[in-house]
Amino acid sequence: MAMVAQQQHHRENSGGSLSKHLDAAGKYVRYTAEQVEALERVYVECPKPSSLRRQQLIRECPILSNIEPKQIKVWFQNRRCREKQRKESTRLQSVNRKLNAMNKLLMEENDRLQKQVSQLVCENGFMKQHLHSATGPTAVDASCESAVTTPRHSLGDASNPAGLLSIAEETLAEFLSKATGTAVDWVQMPGMKPGPGSVGIFAISQSCSGVAARACGLVGLEPIKIAEILKDRSSWFRDCRSLEVFTMFPAGNGGTIEMLYTQTYAPTTLAPARDFWTLRYTTTMENGSLVICERSLSGTGAGPNAAAASQFVRAEMLPSGYLIRPCDGGGSIIHIVDHLNLEAWNVPEVLRPLYESSKVVAQRTTIAALKYIRQIAQETSGEVVYGLGRQPAVLRTFSQKLSRGFNDAINGFNDDGWSLLNCNDNAEDVIIAVTSAKNLTSSSNTIPMVGGGILCAKASMLLQNVPPAVLVRFLREHRSEWADFNVDAYAAASLKSTYAYPGMRDHTRFTGSQIIMPLGQTIEYEEMLEVIRLEGHSLSHEDAFMPRDIHLLQLCTGIDESAVGACSELIFAPIDEMFPDDAQLLPSGFRIIPLDSKPDSLTSHHKTLDLTSSLEVGPTVGNNNGKNAAYSGRSILTIAFQFPFESSLQDNVATMARQYVRSVVSSVQRVAMAISPSETGPVVGPKISPASPEALTLAHWICQSYSYYVGSELLRSTDSASGEGLLKSLWQHQDAILCCSLKAVPVFTFANQAGLDMLETTLVSLQDIPLEKIFDDCGRKALFSEFAKIMQQGFAQLPGGICMSIMGRHISYEQAFVWKVFAAEDETTVHCLAFSFVNWSFV
Repeated sequence: MAMVAQQQHHRENSGGSLSKHLDAAGKYVRYTAEQVEALERVYVECPKPSSLRRQQLIRECPILSNIEPKQIKVWFQNRRCREKQRKESTRLQSVNRKLNAMNKLLMEENDRLQKQVSQLVCENGFMKQHLHSATGPTAVDASCESAVTTPRHSLGDASNPAGLLSIAEETLAEFLSKATGTAVDWVQMPGMKPGPGSVGIFAISQSCSGVAARACGLVGLEPIKIAEILKDRSSWFRDCRSLEVFTMFPAGNGGTIEMLYTQTYAPTTLAPARDFWTLRYTTTMENGSLVICERSLSGTGAGPNAAAASQFVRAEMLPSGYLIRPCDGGGSIIHIVDHLNLEAWNVPEVLRPLYESSKVVAQRTTIAALKYIRQIAQETSGEVVYGLGRQPAVLRTFSQKLSRGFNDAINGFNDDGWSLLNCNDNAEDVIIAVTSAKNLTSSSNTIPMVGGGILCAKASMLLQNVPPAVLVRFLREHRSEWADFNVDAYAAASLKSTYAYPGMRDHTRFTGSQIIMPLGQTIEYEEMLEVIRLEGHSLSHEDAFMPRDIHLLQLCTGIDESAVGACSELIFAPIDEMFPDDAQLLPSGFRIIPLDSKPDSLTSHHKTLDLTSSLEVGPTVGNNNGKNAAYSGRSILTIAFQFPFESSLQDNVATMARQYVRSVVSSVQRVAMAISPSETGPVVGPKISPASPEALTLAHWICQSYSYYVGSELLRSTDSASGEGLLKSLWQHQDAILCCSLKAVPVFTFANQAGLDMLETTLVSLQDIPLEKIFDDCGRKALFSEFAKIMQQGFAQLPGGICMSIMGRHISYEQAFVWKVFAAEDETTVHCLAFSFVNWSFV
């Protein structure tokens, strides 16, 4: 009987229940449901509690009083292990699905290329036969199937449903031949490599009429949801001003045919906007794929917006659209084709590359559509975290408001009530446009005002040899170099007071310091939405009760220099400190559009470290493996600033706006000259902040101090012996390396790229983050318990734990090292503390 009881006890304790764990002595411990629930609550708050925290847990929870602290420790170890295994299993399943889908895409692409090779071989043989058999001059038909010529159908062809259905079926066939066939010669975009973690496979047209781009990729949404999003073009296509459906009737296979009129914005003040009159056909194929295809119809239909037709040039959409196929295991495979004729003949010659480049179409339309769908899929799965408690849909709405309002300001359409204001000094460098308050209700920027309206001052200029991404990053991080905060204060105050005027904030002094508070980023980190706080100080007791800070909602895009054909933008609008979700915006800002292809040897995106010093001493030089890599290209910069005004002050505001835009243009030109790479310019050491040493010096101090205290080298790269190689190696180090001050409240002063990525911040915003803010309770206790050791011995090793980015995301790290950084010329002076977070990752 005793043996039977022991066997039964062994079977009970060796089961698969989650409430049984081995203690330190190797015995099984059985937890009750209440005990597991209490432990789970603690685990959510602190997955790795310290010894003191575990003892405190036993004291606070009577139901855990019969369990030893070591057993509690084992439970948390097992719980973390199960969580890690679960996440890894989920990740591997997701990667496996993506690999299967991508493999299918690659096989289809391989089949298409084989067909194209066969076709070219046949054409080559045909040409050789004609050349050898001809006895005299022979007119060889050099036209090939890849040079697509699509007849334009007129509205007369669409006068009856049968005619529309015929056009729709023809459009479907031509679209499918481009999406999956060889109707167009496609070449893969530079830098776009297929893979399970990539956005997709992108191609651009090599030889066809018009400009065309194609993309295919895996998206974690169902086909119907994807079709619903893509058909609402104004929600994701930032250049779309309006899309109106005039006629809709059912077609075969449960499909629909629609007649559309679409208006798109002009990207600059130097070119007219485009509009399209198209037929859109939505149908389901026999294999279950969903197809949305579209093409232009000739005609003059312009709908309710006919009043503004003179401001548009009718462009042509050749058969284009979306092929959406359901994928095994969930999600969809989507093929996108955009084929356009943008009528480049009626824009200035300098702008024609924007209208004749397939890369521009790919970046602004095709890739934008696929990335937007992926963003929605990520948000739906809960993988995207946003700041300040804002929902993803709300933040997308704010981004769209900023983009649309800025585009409205640049274009100044007549049907929005905009009209040009004559310039008194006969100078045409700055365009002034106004719209009265009565017209604002029809605009996307509805600003409630009793009288007056909105005034927009705008200008465009050509930049030479200035990387757009570098310039936008500088404008974002160094606002004081070009902005007048008194003007910002006027714009912000004018939105709250109808009778505001430029001198109303004379009692406030703005220091020029700015604090960036991120709200959210896209999954590719190509677009950032943030709140900027510009700090001001009252100069009188009477003004002390008034808000002294300015808040701006800001959108920054195109900061990645490797993106092909993308424009860079910095758009901002004054907001209230506690702005509601339906806040009205008055956007202003900058747009820089590259006109030439970017060289492969473009300087690294870390070049912004050099900008502060370069403004003081002259141009900087990007370093690329020891060689100067100058950016040689042209770009168009468009500036637009909007100001509300009261009727009696229109002339005063116009004068102020014109002078302000001219001063901004002058500042931007100065900055552009400073950051323009030069083959002969001096190499300048980057300064992290006005009170910090140059980055090269600081990097040397960090590595030298680490070697002194630890006895080993921080950098093991052979090219990091000295000079810029050391700074580059430190900047690209895989571990997050951060430095903090030794003040009463330590704040960060420097971070390498991994450190900035970990905290999800920038070098400017980094200097406003206190050290204790990134650690949880366990991390703070571990740091404080080792602080005396750090100051005495100069080095300490912290156990793994959890810290937090400024976006609110949890970050796990295996271990962290802390050491004192002393100045090389004075080893008794401690400059800062350095941290190295090893093997960090978002959880």
